[in-house]
Amino acid sequence: MRKLTTALLAGLVLTAGASAALAADKTEISVARFFGACEADYGTVTDVTKANGECGIITALINKFNAESTTTTVKPEIVEWPGYDQLTARIRSGEPPVISVMHEAVISDYSSRGLLEPLDEDFAKAGVDVNDMTDAARQGVTKDGKIYAMPFDTHTWLWHINMNLFKQAGLVDEAGKPILPKSTDELMKQAEQFKEKTGKPYFVWTLANETAFYTRTFDTLLYQQNADFFADPNKVNFSSPEAKNGLQLLTDLYSKGLTTKNQDYAASVSSFAAGDAGVFICGTWLIDTYDQEAKKDGALANGYAVTAFPQIYPGSPRVWADGHSWVLLKQDLSEAQRASAIEFMKFLWDNNYEWSRTGHLPIRKSIIDGDQFKNLPHRGDIASLAVNGTALPSAVKRQFSIQDIEGEEVGSAIRGDKSVEQALTDAETRINELLANAK
Repeated sequence: MRKLTTALLAGLVLTAGASAALAADKTEISVARFFGACEADYGTVTDVTKANGECGIITALINKFNAESTTTTVKPEIVEWPGYDQLTARIRSGEPPVISVMHEAVISDYSSRGLLEPLDEDFAKAGVDVNDMTDAARQGVTKDGKIYAMPFDTHTWLWHINMNLFKQAGLVDEAGKPILPKSTDELMKQAEQFKEKTGKPYFVWTLANETAFYTRTFDTLLYQQNADFFADPNKVNFSSPEAKNGLQLLTDLYSKGLTTKNQDYAASVSSFAAGDAGVFICGTWLIDTYDQEAKKDGALANGYAVTAFPQIYPGSPRVWADGHSWVLLKQDLSEAQRASAIEFMKFLWDNNYEWSRTGHLPIRKSIIDGDQFKNLPHRGDIASLAVNGTALPSAVKRQFSIQDIEGEEVGSAIRGDKSVEQALTDAETRINELLANAK
């Protein structure tokens, strides 16, 4: 028995030593990401099917990768959205992360300055079939004929709807579907009817401390009117009747008390869940979150719906869209570090379905056309977004800076700080000055 015990202890020591050696031999790579922090809920979760929401799913994905990979350890670095000032500062200091999440709209700013590694050859060697990328995803990560990122999703602007309040307002049809406006006049009438019947504003709008809502909503209204406001990628045109129509509509909705006011993103997300308004104009990434809320007692209980942004102009059903992706920052990497980076990107490619549970559209044709994705809640209601999601032309530089300028000026008109005409003129002037100096 003593000999057996000694042998078992020796075996345990050898096993522990082998595990420690294996861990020591794994290559560590840093991965910068936003999507929030949720270590308290998902810090040890490796079963991705048990995770929900953007933060939960990306956290579980990284945990799963670290648990399964025999060669690589991912060290996540959580940054505030969108994180580009911080990323640029780290690049200038010579200490960038190995991999960073990046909006497709931003890729050209970095790739054009030689700050990103092209990945075509790496993907081919790793078995990533770029022909399986959706058209939107492949276009989003391709700049000057080269692929500079692993696409992660396509996300778009849509309407989250509180069906319990819509029923109270008499805006549900015989089939139990929300009655949606098909023109600007119908939108105003329905919004006023909703407020009269429920005593609440029709819309939750995210108006404080960020510019994204203003820009994405205004761009959607321009797309619906077939306004080609970036016909020249080096110059924007907001002097059109379409631009005035869109901004005046937003201004009228706000001035008539048909929207919430002074809410930042966190407050607006909570406000819709609490039943403070009927429609939350926001993105695909909240579908899973609100679907889970609808299964609980509360304002959304058994009463959540989602729809593509209704077409309220006769021109087009197009809507603002962008995509998250993963880039490899150009730096002095060892062969092992680069191999580990591609290994992690391939893992995300293989697990793209799990990320699509957030509500984002998959970036693989084989997933978006498959029954597993189609059977997720509400996906049939937003299927058109895979076709109608529209991004700015890839040749347009400084897109996030443009978003900030455009959002600031659109917001100034909505709040009444400037006239519609002055806000559009100022937005056009400021953006064109930015682009004239872009390198």
